[in-house]
Amino acid sequence: MAYGISTYAYFWRISSRAPEPMTALDMLRDIHQLGGQVFQICDYAPIETYDDARLAELRTAAADLGVTLELGTRGIAPDHLERYLRIAERLGVTFVRSMLHTTDHKPGVEESTALLKQVIGRYEEQGVTLGLETYEQVATADLVDVVRAVDSPRLGIVLDPGNCVARLELPSQVVELAAPYVVNVHVKDFAFSRRDGWVGFTYAGAPLGTGLLDYQSMIAAVRAHAPDPASVNQIVEHWLPWQDGGFDATAELEHQWTHHSISTLLNLPKGE
Repeated sequence: MAYGISTYAYFWRISSRAPEPMTALDMLRDIHQLGGQVFQICDYAPIETYDDARLAELRTAAADLGVTLELGTRGIAPDHLERYLRIAERLGVTFVRSMLHTTDHKPGVEESTALLKQVIGRYEEQGVTLGLETYEQVATADLVDVVRAVDSPRLGIVLDPGNCVARLELPSQVVELAAPYVVNVHVKDFAFSRRDGWVGFTYAGAPLGTGLLDYQSMIAAVRAHAPDPASVNQIVEHWLPWQDGGFDATAELEHQWTHHSISTLLNLPKGE
Protein backbone atom coordinates (compact mmCIF):
# COMPACT_ATOMS: atom_id res chain seq x y z
CA MET A 1 0.00 0.00 0.00
CA ALA A 2 1.18 3.51 -0.84
CA TYR A 3 0.06 6.62 1.01
CA GLY A 4 -1.11 9.73 -0.74
CA ILE A 5 -3.20 12.88 -0.63
CA SER A 6 -6.31 13.95 -2.53
CA THR A 7 -7.30 17.36 -3.81
CA TYR A 8 -9.98 17.16 -1.09
CA ALA A 9 -7.20 17.78 1.45
CA TYR A 10 -6.76 21.15 -0.32
CA PHE A 11 -10.48 21.88 -0.53
CA TRP A 12 -10.34 25.48 0.70
CA ARG A 13 -6.91 26.28 -0.73
CA ILE A 14 -8.12 25.52 -4.27
CA SER A 15 -11.55 27.08 -3.80
CA SER A 16 -12.86 30.44 -4.96
CA ARG A 17 -12.32 31.69 -1.39
CA ALA A 18 -8.56 31.44 -1.81
CA PRO A 19 -6.90 34.72 -2.85
CA GLU A 20 -4.63 32.66 -5.14
CA PRO A 21 -5.96 29.09 -5.48
CA MET A 22 -3.29 26.41 -5.56
CA THR A 23 -2.72 24.78 -8.93
CA ALA A 24 -2.24 21.07 -9.59
CA LEU A 25 1.53 21.64 -9.70
CA ASP A 26 1.37 23.51 -6.39
CA MET A 27 -0.45 20.59 -4.76
CA LEU A 28 1.92 18.06 -6.31
CA ARG A 29 4.96 19.84 -4.92
CA ASP A 30 3.34 20.19 -1.51
CA ILE A 31 2.50 16.48 -1.43
CA HIS A 32 6.11 15.65 -2.24
CA GLN A 33 7.35 17.92 0.55
CA LEU A 34 4.96 16.24 3.00
CA GLY A 35 6.25 12.81 2.03
CA GLY A 36 3.17 11.67 0.12
CA GLN A 37 3.64 8.98 -2.49
CA VAL A 38 0.39 9.48 -4.46
CA PHE A 39 -1.55 12.51 -5.67
CA GLN A 40 -5.22 11.76 -6.37
CA ILE A 41 -6.56 14.56 -8.57
CA CYS A 42 -10.18 14.10 -7.55
CA ASP A 43 -13.20 16.15 -8.69
CA TYR A 44 -10.78 18.82 -9.86
CA ALA A 45 -12.58 20.44 -12.80
CA PRO A 46 -9.54 22.34 -14.21
CA ILE A 47 -7.87 19.05 -15.21
CA GLU A 48 -10.51 18.66 -17.93
CA THR A 49 -9.30 21.91 -19.54
CA TYR A 50 -5.62 20.93 -19.68
CA ASP A 51 -4.23 20.49 -23.18
CA ASP A 52 -1.70 17.77 -24.00
CA ALA A 53 1.27 20.03 -23.24
CA ARG A 54 0.00 20.90 -19.79
CA LEU A 55 -0.85 17.28 -19.00
CA ALA A 56 2.65 16.29 -20.12
CA GLU A 57 4.14 18.95 -17.83
CA LEU A 58 2.21 17.57 -14.86
CA ARG A 59 3.17 14.00 -15.71
CA THR A 60 6.85 14.89 -15.99
CA ALA A 61 6.81 16.84 -12.73
CA ALA A 62 5.20 13.91 -10.91
CA ALA A 63 7.77 11.49 -12.33
CA ASP A 64 10.64 13.77 -11.33
CA LEU A 65 9.30 13.95 -7.77
CA GLY A 66 8.54 10.24 -7.56
CA VAL A 67 4.81 10.81 -6.97
CA THR A 68 2.20 8.53 -8.56
CA LEU A 69 -0.80 10.28 -10.11
CA GLU A 70 -4.42 9.12 -9.82
CA LEU A 71 -7.61 10.68 -11.16
CA GLY A 72 -11.12 11.16 -9.78
CA THR A 73 -14.43 12.24 -11.26
CA ARG A 74 -18.17 11.70 -10.89
CA GLY A 75 -20.57 9.84 -13.12
CA ILE A 76 -20.50 6.69 -15.24
CA ALA A 77 -21.78 7.86 -18.61
CA PRO A 78 -19.57 6.01 -21.13
CA ASP A 79 -18.50 9.14 -23.00
CA HIS A 80 -17.46 10.78 -19.72
CA LEU A 81 -15.49 7.76 -18.54
CA GLU A 82 -13.85 7.55 -21.98
CA ARG A 83 -12.82 11.18 -21.62
CA TYR A 84 -11.14 10.45 -18.29
CA LEU A 85 -9.48 7.39 -19.77
CA ARG A 86 -7.88 9.65 -22.38
CA ILE A 87 -6.68 12.02 -19.62
CA ALA A 88 -5.39 9.01 -17.69
CA GLU A 89 -3.39 7.87 -20.72
CA ARG A 90 -1.73 11.26 -21.09
CA LEU A 91 -0.90 11.43 -17.37
CA GLY A 92 0.28 7.83 -17.08
CA VAL A 93 -2.51 7.14 -14.59
CA THR A 94 -3.66 3.58 -13.84
CA PHE A 95 -6.45 4.39 -11.35
CA VAL A 96 -9.61 6.48 -11.77
CA ARG A 97 -12.17 6.99 -9.00
CA SER A 98 -15.80 7.77 -9.81
CA MET A 99 -19.29 7.79 -8.31
CA LEU A 100 -22.48 6.33 -9.77
CA HIS A 101 -24.49 9.55 -9.50
CA THR A 102 -24.12 13.10 -10.72
CA THR A 103 -26.47 15.99 -10.03
CA ASP A 104 -28.58 15.21 -13.10
CA HIS A 105 -28.11 11.46 -13.60
CA LYS A 106 -28.89 8.93 -10.89
CA PRO A 107 -28.93 5.45 -12.42
CA GLY A 108 -30.09 2.43 -10.45
CA VAL A 109 -28.33 -0.92 -10.24
CA GLU A 110 -29.46 -2.26 -13.64
CA GLU A 111 -28.71 0.93 -15.57
CA SER A 112 -25.38 1.40 -13.79
CA THR A 113 -24.38 -2.14 -14.65
CA ALA A 114 -25.31 -1.69 -18.31
CA LEU A 115 -23.42 1.61 -18.61
CA LEU A 116 -20.28 0.28 -17.00
CA LYS A 117 -20.28 -2.82 -19.19
CA GLN A 118 -20.13 -0.51 -22.22
CA VAL A 119 -16.85 1.04 -21.15
CA ILE A 120 -15.02 -1.28 -18.76
CA GLY A 121 -13.45 -3.23 -21.62
CA ARG A 122 -11.54 -0.11 -22.66
CA TYR A 123 -10.26 0.31 -19.09
CA GLU A 124 -9.13 -3.32 -19.13
CA GLU A 125 -7.31 -2.82 -22.44
CA GLN A 126 -5.48 0.24 -21.11
CA GLY A 127 -4.67 -1.35 -17.75
CA VAL A 128 -6.62 1.25 -15.77
CA THR A 129 -8.67 0.35 -12.69
CA LEU A 130 -11.97 2.15 -12.11
CA GLY A 131 -13.05 2.51 -8.47
CA LEU A 132 -16.60 3.44 -7.42
CA GLU A 133 -16.80 5.28 -4.11
CA THR A 134 -19.07 4.41 -1.19
CA TYR A 135 -21.30 7.37 -0.31
CA GLU A 136 -24.73 8.23 1.00
CA GLN A 137 -26.59 8.50 -2.31
CA VAL A 138 -26.19 4.80 -3.08
CA ALA A 139 -26.66 1.91 -0.65
CA THR A 140 -23.39 0.05 -0.20
CA ALA A 141 -25.18 -3.23 -0.94
CA ASP A 142 -26.33 -1.78 -4.29
CA LEU A 143 -22.80 -0.62 -5.09
CA VAL A 144 -21.51 -4.12 -4.38
CA ASP A 145 -24.23 -5.56 -6.61
CA VAL A 146 -23.09 -3.34 -9.49
CA VAL A 147 -19.45 -4.32 -9.11
CA ARG A 148 -20.34 -8.01 -8.91
CA ALA A 149 -22.65 -7.81 -11.93
CA VAL A 150 -20.07 -6.08 -14.13
CA ASP A 151 -17.54 -8.68 -12.98
CA SER A 152 -14.32 -7.08 -14.21
CA PRO A 153 -10.85 -7.27 -12.64
CA ARG A 154 -10.57 -3.56 -13.43
CA LEU A 155 -13.67 -2.48 -11.48
CA GLY A 156 -13.80 -2.18 -7.71
CA ILE A 157 -14.79 -0.01 -4.77
CA VAL A 158 -13.22 3.07 -3.19
CA LEU A 159 -13.84 2.65 0.52
CA ASP A 160 -14.86 5.77 2.46
CA PRO A 161 -17.12 4.62 5.31
CA GLY A 162 -17.62 8.12 6.71
CA ASN A 163 -19.62 9.11 3.64
CA CYS A 164 -22.33 6.55 4.37
CA VAL A 165 -23.29 7.66 7.87
CA ALA A 166 -25.77 10.11 6.33
CA ARG A 167 -27.58 7.08 4.91
CA LEU A 168 -27.68 5.57 8.43
CA GLU A 169 -25.19 2.89 7.42
CA LEU A 170 -22.72 2.06 10.17
CA PRO A 171 -19.09 2.43 9.05
CA SER A 172 -18.33 -1.11 10.22
CA GLN A 173 -21.14 -2.46 8.02
CA VAL A 174 -19.85 -0.52 5.01
CA VAL A 175 -16.36 -1.91 5.54
CA GLU A 176 -17.65 -5.46 5.87
CA LEU A 177 -19.71 -5.27 2.68
CA ALA A 178 -17.12 -3.47 0.57
CA ALA A 179 -13.84 -5.05 1.74
CA PRO A 180 -13.74 -7.90 -0.82
CA TYR A 181 -13.95 -5.40 -3.68
CA VAL A 182 -11.78 -2.51 -2.42
CA VAL A 183 -9.23 -1.03 -4.84
CA ASN A 184 -8.59 2.30 -3.07
CA VAL A 185 -9.19 3.76 0.40
CA HIS A 186 -9.99 7.33 1.40
CA VAL A 187 -8.59 7.93 4.88
CA LYS A 188 -10.88 10.54 6.39
CA ASP A 189 -11.74 10.73 10.07
CA PHE A 190 -15.08 12.14 11.22
CA ALA A 191 -17.00 13.04 14.37
CA PHE A 192 -20.26 14.44 15.74
CA SER A 193 -20.31 17.55 17.91
CA ARG A 194 -23.25 19.17 19.68
CA ARG A 195 -24.52 22.42 18.20
CA ASP A 196 -25.07 25.49 20.36
CA GLY A 197 -27.75 24.94 22.97
CA TRP A 198 -27.49 21.19 22.39
CA VAL A 199 -29.90 21.54 19.46
CA GLY A 200 -28.78 18.74 17.18
CA PHE A 201 -25.32 17.82 15.96
CA THR A 202 -22.73 18.83 13.39
CA TYR A 203 -21.19 15.91 11.51
CA ALA A 204 -17.81 16.95 10.15
CA GLY A 205 -14.19 15.96 9.78
CA ALA A 206 -11.69 15.41 12.56
CA PRO A 207 -7.91 15.03 12.66
CA LEU A 208 -6.98 11.43 11.94
CA GLY A 209 -7.11 9.34 15.09
CA THR A 210 -9.34 11.71 17.05
CA GLY A 211 -12.74 10.82 15.55
CA LEU A 212 -14.94 7.79 14.95
CA LEU A 213 -13.00 6.16 12.12
CA ASP A 214 -11.78 2.73 13.22
CA TYR A 215 -8.77 2.90 10.97
CA GLN A 216 -7.06 -0.26 12.16
CA SER A 217 -10.15 -2.44 11.70
CA MET A 218 -10.85 -0.91 8.29
CA ILE A 219 -7.36 -1.59 6.97
CA ALA A 220 -7.27 -5.06 8.52
CA ALA A 221 -10.47 -5.93 6.66
CA VAL A 222 -9.09 -4.61 3.39
CA ARG A 223 -5.84 -6.55 3.82
CA ALA A 224 -7.78 -9.71 4.59
CA HIS A 225 -10.38 -9.52 1.83
CA ALA A 226 -9.44 -7.14 -1.00
CA PRO A 227 -8.48 -8.82 -4.30
CA ASP A 228 -4.99 -7.23 -4.31
CA PRO A 229 -4.34 -5.50 -0.96
CA ALA A 230 -0.78 -4.49 -1.84
CA SER A 231 -2.05 -2.31 -4.70
CA VAL A 232 -4.68 -0.52 -2.60
CA ASN A 233 -3.46 3.04 -2.06
CA GLN A 234 -4.55 4.99 1.01
CA ILE A 235 -5.50 8.57 0.18
CA VAL A 236 -5.84 11.34 2.77
CA GLU A 237 -8.98 13.50 2.61
CA HIS A 238 -10.69 15.96 4.97
CA TRP A 239 -14.05 17.38 5.90
CA LEU A 240 -12.72 20.59 7.39
CA PRO A 241 -15.35 23.29 8.11
CA TRP A 242 -14.59 26.92 7.28
CA GLN A 243 -12.97 28.59 10.29
CA ASP A 244 -14.05 31.81 12.01
CA GLY A 245 -10.62 33.32 11.38
CA GLY A 246 -11.24 33.40 7.64
CA PHE A 247 -9.13 32.02 4.82
CA ASP A 248 -5.72 32.24 6.50
CA ALA A 249 -6.90 30.36 9.59
CA THR A 250 -8.74 27.78 7.50
CA ALA A 251 -5.80 27.22 5.14
CA GLU A 252 -3.36 26.83 8.03
CA LEU A 253 -5.57 24.28 9.78
CA GLU A 254 -6.10 22.44 6.50
CA HIS A 255 -2.33 22.17 6.13
CA GLN A 256 -1.95 20.99 9.72
CA TRP A 257 -4.58 18.27 9.27
CA THR A 258 -2.94 17.12 6.04
CA HIS A 259 0.53 17.02 7.58
CA HIS A 260 -0.79 15.16 10.62
CA SER A 261 -2.68 12.60 8.54
CA ILE A 262 0.09 11.73 6.08
CA SER A 263 2.72 11.71 8.82
CA THR A 264 0.56 9.36 10.88
CA LEU A 265 0.18 6.95 7.96
CA LEU A 266 3.84 7.07 6.96
CA ASN A 267 4.94 6.35 10.53
CA LEU A 268 2.72 3.33 11.08
CA PRO A 269 4.59 0.09 11.79
CA LYS A 270 5.16 -1.86 8.59
CA GLY A 271 2.12 -3.97 7.72
CA GLU A 272 -0.43 -1.72 9.44
